[in-house]
Amino acid sequence: MKKYFSVGEAAKAVNTTSETLRHYDRIGLVKPSKKDEWTNYRYYTEQDIVRLNTVRALQHMDLPLKEIKKVLEYDDLKKIVEFLAQAEKKADEKITALQHSKSKIRLAKADYERKLQTCRKSDGAFLKDFPERVILLSDTLEAPTLDNLWNYLEHFYDKVTPALKERFSFEDLAGIYTENGVSRLFAVCISYAEIDGLKVLPKGKYLCAGCTEETREQVLSEVMRTARTKYGAEPKFTVQLIVVSGILHWNYEVQVYIDK
Repeated sequence: MKKYFSVGEAAKAVNTTSETLRHYDRIGLVKPSKKDEWTNYRYYTEQDIVRLNTVRALQHMDLPLKEIKKVLEYDDLKKIVEFLAQAEKKADEKITALQHSKSKIRLAKADYERKLQTCRKSDGAFLKDFPERVILLSDTLEAPTLDNLWNYLEHFYDKVTPALKERFSFEDLAGIYTENGVSRLFAVCISYAEIDGLKVLPKGKYLCAGCTEETREQVLSEVMRTARTKYGAEPKFTVQLIVVSGILHWNYEVQVYIDK
């Protein structure tokens, strides 16, 4: 005995909505095999369900319904096999692209988890010991923006001549270096060669404080004042390390050198 499915049952069987099946019916893509003359209710057979599942699978490969309808009307096994071979190839390409995207997401997630673990919450200034750090200053960028921070390392690699590029690598850290009233965006070097724009941040104690873009100038002024009055320091430079707080958001950690 042939089994029949209502519109709702068929929709559930192929994991879609009743309205989607009605749309397929209206455009002649998949029509129910049975119609009740008294109630006008439409019913699908198991063969209709197979056809619906085929349509759904092809849609997942971003094929338009017009093209899917054309394929379903093929009366040539060779054409069907050739089409399905191409569809399989496209599916493999899509899977590869999704796997690549997933790996990028995993790397980004791990990076943000690392930033979260190292993020220090503080209501005021605090002392921090740093090793010697070598930074590369930008020739043109003075402060972070959405445009330049998104791929800022490319900017610094472009600053290096092709012959020396292999000798350079950078931490995933950026900041603003200010000396004699001039500010420049910088990247922290892991390995480097001698070129213009390198600057050495001495090891030792730094007076630090967290701040936002809005409070940056005020916090920097307060940290400088504390460095002078409490520690007797006369800082020749300041560092404002960028602290990522979201995908398109960042704060700062002001760092002022106080070792004599």
